[in-house]
Amino acid sequence: MSEKVKPKAFLMQGCATLIICFLTSLTGFVFAWPSYTFQIYLSNETYLEAPISTSQMSMLGSIINVGALLGTPLTVYMADKLGRKYSAMLVGLPYVITWALISVTRSYYVVLFSLGLSGLSAAGQSISSIYISEICQDSIRGSLTSSVNYGYLIGLLISYTMGGYMSYYSILYAHLALSILYIIMLIPLKESPCYLLKIGKEKEARDSIAFYRRVDVDSKEVEGEIKSLRVQLDLNSDIIIEDSTTNHVPETVNDSIFKEAIPSMRPNTCAILLVVDYLMASLVGASTLDKLGRKNLMTITSFIAGIFTILIGTQLHMHWAPYWFTAVIIYLHSFIFNLGVAQVPLVLAAEVFLPEVRALGNSIALAFLWITNWIVVSTFFPLVEFIGLGQTFYIFSVICFIGSVYSHLCLPETKGLSADAIQLLFIKKERNSNLKV
Repeated sequence: MSEKVKPKAFLMQGCATLIICFLTSLTGFVFAWPSYTFQIYLSNETYLEAPISTSQMSMLGSIINVGALLGTPLTVYMADKLGRKYSAMLVGLPYVITWALISVTRSYYVVLFSLGLSGLSAAGQSISSIYISEICQDSIRGSLTSSVNYGYLIGLLISYTMGGYMSYYSILYAHLALSILYIIMLIPLKESPCYLLKIGKEKEARDSIAFYRRVDVDSKEVEGEIKSLRVQLDLNSDIIIEDSTTNHVPETVNDSIFKEAIPSMRPNTCAILLVVDYLMASLVGASTLDKLGRKNLMTITSFIAGIFTILIGTQLHMHWAPYWFTAVIIYLHSFIFNLGVAQVPLVLAAEVFLPEVRALGNSIALAFLWITNWIVVSTFFPLVEFIGLGQTFYIFSVICFIGSVYSHLCLPETKGLSADAIQLLFIKKERNSNLKV
């Protein structure tokens, strides 16, 4: 059974989580920024040397995913060699460089390079997930780890709001200042106790546990956690574990959908409302993740998201309802998707792996995220031109239903379980398979 969390321990772990997941808010900044900047770059009022083409603008939107994919192997090395804390600080540095370069250049190619460089920081969200999952107690691990998802959404919301009310350079300076602030806020935090014990620093591991649980270093609670971590580190790491990835819808794709579906509203306004919708769903999902469980939430939300996707597709295809109905369905779909589908894979990736392979497993999962993001961005517009916008959503609905079936049949329930207890779920599956054979 999961232990109860004392209020002061919850407060400490919650504050640390907010600081660590702020990296994903910075990721939200860099993903939202091109969507409200491209009109400026395309016009004669551009801040670059000359207006750019639509193909060049597409490059700005997709280069982040390429940088993130290339940076993923680096995050594996850093997390295991430098530790969770210093790796988290280091992956924030490319964001600082990105906004500093963009704020002083008028060259398109420098902006392109800068956004590609920011992908190295975006790849670091796996480090954030690992760091949070290793400092939180089992009974609140799911809720706090899911903050990585709504941290990203808060970043989108802040950046979109800035885009509607602040000047070009004011936005760049604000993003730069917040990127620096992230690195500074990490300084008082302690390293993950799991990582410290893994590299043989037991005294520092005890200090870290005491720090995050707000207890004396010589307490029984610290001793019990040390024993639990030793069990995790001593387990056979040859077990093969399945994994899922999380996904973020590219914001340039969102703008295109809104232009077609709700032409009476400004795309930027629609995008802001969508992010608010995302954020509300993420907060509700975070509060229910450790109550309803991972499997049920993933299965149900995948199925309902598939139904809403069909409704969106038929409406965009046949226009059988008024525009306001299109908006309602889009926002309902987005709420359901972020309630479970967008959060559960993120939490699972952070909790199912043993400490020895946790960084590698999370980075592989994140690599698939960047690959699928790139596939969506690269194929969405060609698919729309070839078969139509509504018909494209029929394909998405099939993917949702496949995910729901897979979740129901294959996904183990990890709610409230420690890493060593989770491994038993996979061992039992393997034994059952062998017995059937």
